[in-house]
Formats: sequence, structure tokens, C-alpha cells
Amino acid sequence: MVMMPKRVKYRKLQKGTRRGIATCTAEVSFGEFGLKALENGWLKNNQIEAVRVILARHLHKGGKLWMRIFPHKSVTKKPAEVRMGKGKGELDHWVAVIKRGQILFELGGVPEEYARRCFRLCAYKLPLKTKFVSRIHR
Repeated sequence: MVMMPKRVKYRKLQKGTRRGIATCTAEVSFGEFGLKALENGWLKNNQIEAVRVILARHLHKGGKLWMRIFPHKSVTKKPAEVRMGKGKGELDHWVAVIKRGQILFELGGVPEEYARRCFRLCAYKLPLKTKFVSRIHR
């Protein structure tokens, strides 16, 4: 299952900014436990998919998973050893823009220690520093 938008208005986007703090996605809203980003950056679609696979395997239909991010932004790349000019490169991959303080994933219906263990495995796959948060002690 490749995560990417079905349709976009414009195929190639500008780079944009990675600065700032998350406001509306900064609290656990759906589940009981969450994985919070402590840095700004981009998450590639294959990194998000790797985390989804880990959580799906560990939940065994025993809990519920909410993914609070989606890769809406396209990133282009020019081939190796190509001269400058001749336009913008071809689409390479999709990324989700992550602001610090944003909740990336949420879990519900599982014990806290189990959720902690699952999110620790997920954190190894992500290029950002993350933190385990719960609805009780934000």
C-alpha cells in the first residue's frame, strides 16, 4: 500500500518552510496514547508506511490505530550527473511536513506499557526525535 494522494491540482510544488510549532494537531484527540514529534522535518511515504506496518502487526486487531499525518507534498529530483537548467526535475517521492509538537500516530484500546513498546519500535524507523504522550499527562 503506497501512501500518496489520488489526485493533485499541481504535480510539482515549491520546497516551502519547515519552521514553526504545530497548533491544532498538538494534542491526543482520538486514542489514549500518541507519538509526538520533537523536531521539524519531512517524513517520506515509505517511512510512514514502515511505521504503519509495525503497528498493524503488533496490534493483532486488539487495539485501534489513528494516523494523524499524510504525505501531501511532492518532492522532485534531477537525475545524477545532469547539467543545470532544463527545468525542474521529475517527481521522486511524497512527504508529510512535520512541525514540532505534532502528534504523528495514536493508539487506543491497549495497555500503556504495550503502547510504549510499540511506539519505541516506531521511533527507530523515523528520522525525527519523538516522545511518548498520553491523554492523561500531556
